[in-house]
Amino acid sequence: MKRRDVIKGLSLLPLIGSYNGHPASPKEQKSTITDAPAFRPADLFDELGVTRYINAGGTITVISGSLMMPEVMEAINSTSHDFANMHELQDKAGAKIAEMLGCGGAMVTSGAAGGILLGTAACITGSDPELISALPDVPGPKREVIIQKGHRNRFDQIVRTCGARLVEVEGAAEMEAAINERTVMAFYKNNAPSPEYHTTITHEEFVAVAKKHGIPTFIDAAADVPPVDNLFKFQKIGFDLITFSGGKMIRGPQSTGLLFGRKDLIEAAKLNHSPYESPIGRPMKVNKEEIFGMYAALKSYLARDHEKEWQSWLDRIETIRGQLETIPTVKGATSVAPGPANAYPRLQVQWDRNRVAITPEEVSEKLKTGTPAILAGGRGDTLNVGVVLLRPDQVDIVAQRVKEILTEALRA
Repeated sequence: MKRRDVIKGLSLLPLIGSYNGHPASPKEQKSTITDAPAFRPADLFDELGVTRYINAGGTITVISGSLMMPEVMEAINSTSHDFANMHELQDKAGAKIAEMLGCGGAMVTSGAAGGILLGTAACITGSDPELISALPDVPGPKREVIIQKGHRNRFDQIVRTCGARLVEVEGAAEMEAAINERTVMAFYKNNAPSPEYHTTITHEEFVAVAKKHGIPTFIDAAADVPPVDNLFKFQKIGFDLITFSGGKMIRGPQSTGLLFGRKDLIEAAKLNHSPYESPIGRPMKVNKEEIFGMYAALKSYLARDHEKEWQSWLDRIETIRGQLETIPTVKGATSVAPGPANAYPRLQVQWDRNRVAITPEEVSEKLKTGTPAILAGGRGDTLNVGVVLLRPDQVDIVAQRVKEILTEALRA
């Protein structure tokens, strides 16, 4: 029997619970040293000298994504006191996630970026142990991944990390002509239309051409919720693999993502991942608390009243806009990005610079360097104020700080 099979077959403690089958709460985790001082959680922001920010921007990785929901923190805390077989946990959490998403298989990854790497690896290696151990230098000609020319971006490196060569195409006919015996995957990068990003093949055409030649299709939809329907849309179109970020609007752990779709490819992705000791995905491990947390986050997200949540965002915009429009010439408007990424409402603020003598970039900088520090986007003639990641108590704080800055710049 292979070592990996022995490890997978180990009978460990239950996935959730202490030795008596019940989770031990933090209060029950008492020190064995009776004279130890009472535990008082430190303010680690202050201890390390790290700036706290109010996020009036968006789900941006460099500012730590989003805030986890309380039920996610509960899942993390309640499962942190016991051990689990990581193969069993990934399999069973993945099976439940696949059931929720109505697909063949699923797994929790180290962000959507980790999902891209594991999905690409799966398409190259399948379940072949020799190919898995050889990545990124698999024997024979270099494997090829089809991508639209207008979809190239900085995340390409993740695909190339697996040793694949990206083949650029424009239009369905050119895509079909580019497919050959070396083609292992067709990769679709979802993004909002822009000068840097343009699409010449629709989702449906892309999938149809690839399926005609038996090539797996993979879509990166990292930031594509809301709407919640996008979790189901792309598999209905026919994509074989789909990845979403867990740490954006699903509000799971920042370091997690979802990879789901065709069961055989998900199983191959697992073989390229931790806890196996040598595959290309070993450095991208996710711990047990993150898997439980991502599972809880998805359950919470799917059960949420999305219409009510959307209305609460619009109400926040009106609260802030109402305060800012008391300043002469200042006007606010609700804007929703065209999607598919980051398609949620935000407030766009403009003013007459002859009356309010400050630029949006300068307002943004004053917010960032002030107390409290607030992150908002200023570009051109518009200040963008995000509301979806504000805590309820922060809505008035943001409104007041922006109002203070604009008022100080008001000319008589």
